[in-house]
Amino acid sequence: MSLWILDTDTASLLLWENSNVARQVQAVGKDVAITIITAQELFNGWVVRINAAKSIEELIPLYTKFSGIIKLCQKAPVLPFNQAAATQLKALLKSNPTLCKQRLQKDMRIAAIALANQATVVTCNYRDFSLVPGLSIVDWSQ
Repeated sequence: MSLWILDTDTASLLLWENSNVARQVQAVGKDVAITIITAQELFNGWVVRINAAKSIEELIPLYTKFSGIIKLCQKAPVLPFNQAAATQLKALLKSNPTLCKQRLQKDMRIAAIALANQATVVTCNYRDFSLVPGLSIVDWSQ
């Protein structure tokens, strides 16, 4: 059994009903998860949009998309950032100082959770995740 972790970009594609991602998620079934980091990023992004709404009418589609995030978090397991992930992250950053860049911070947390769970990260962000030694990655967006 393989565990597939959708990164934030891929989870967003699923929420926007990308047919390639949806088909792959359907194919692997219950072996798909997201991380608490992705949940945080999704929630933060939509809360900012909701708070910036200029009219009541704008709120309807915004809250509709926001409810999709809640449904995703109810359907797919949300993997925690626990001690095993923290240990992976510390080792990763210590052995690869270039991964300490601010823009990589959340991706490295997702990678650490994936490494701790021996999972594959599903991402279209090959540039950043490919920097992580030993991390299995795949792109379902194409």
